[in-house]
Amino acid sequence: MFQFDAATTAWLNTWAGQAPATDLVMTWISTVGVPLLVLAVALQWWLPRPDRTTRHVLVAAGLSFLLGLGVNQLVLLFVQRVRPYDAHVTHLIIGRTVDFSFPSDHATASFAIAAAFLLHGLRRRGLAFLAAALLIGLSRVYLGTHYVSDILGGAATAILAAALVRAAYWQNTRADRLITGIL
Repeated sequence: MFQFDAATTAWLNTWAGQAPATDLVMTWISTVGVPLLVLAVALQWWLPRPDRTTRHVLVAAGLSFLLGLGVNQLVLLFVQRVRPYDAHVTHLIIGRTVDFSFPSDHATASFAIAAAFLLHGLRRRGLAFLAAALLIGLSRVYLGTHYVSDILGGAATAILAAALVRAAYWQNTRADRLITGIL
């Protein structure tokens, strides 16, 4: 299985450093993708006529985001996978990172937002966030910082986190009405 993962990762990284325009776009997506998704979620709080259902999903997306990244930190205590550029699978075209490879925090953060919207029935927005999450994941492999399985692991963590939040944070509870009624 590792050979397939490494081969797929190397293939997606093949063009890195060969096309300056693509390198620039992928670097930009990797750098600002997650902050832009967070901003897109946060700005929806102040949409004209925000309903409580939308606000509930926005809170759920934030909780999924945080829970997913928290779970990643626990996983990193047990799985200390070397980055693909250190294993000579990819060539890196951005700065090195100091943490381990699995799971991808970028993938977890972006897929958690998408999963929260999809699990709560906001399909159009969820699909838009999913498309962005896929691009962010692709950019991380393209740039040489992650294996494909790191992205899949991050997506799995994100979906788990969003499902747990969906099960535990219910709409129209006293706490939900308090939180969604702010501002």
